[in-house]
Amino acid sequence: MNGDLAAWPGLPYVLLFLEWEARYPLEWTQHAKAWGTKQSLIREVARARQEEAIKAKLTDLVEIVVHRAYRCKDREYVRVARAVDSADLRGRLDRAADSDSLWAQCHAGYVLWLLDRPDLPNTRRVWQTWVAGEAAALL
Repeated sequence: MNGDLAAWPGLPYVLLFLEWEARYPLEWTQHAKAWGTKQSLIREVARARQEEAIKAKLTDLVEIVVHRAYRCKDREYVRVARAVDSADLRGRLDRAADSDSLWAQCHAGYVLWLLDRPDLPNTRRVWQTWVAGEAAALL
């Protein structure tokens, strides 16, 4: 799937797979649970060149993911957010960070923080450090 993602015949299925997991996590886990596949597909779509329609779909996926409770490999969506960074995405993340949902506040805040720090790696340690600091501020 290197290069022209829009021309790849499997793209609609990749996006459908990721959307299924994002929108219907319990059903996906019951019928298609494949964390490694999820991780590798997210990494592929984040690396590839995207056309506007694909960027819009990926922006939607990032927004869906930040609004729900964290699931395995969700941190990989930071790669997607960095790949499709735009005023639209940041506006959606700002709204999520200002929402009543503590999950959305945490996830969106983290993604926005990393978008402003493109050289900072998205590691488990960075996530845990950020969450610890954010949790203390919320208390």
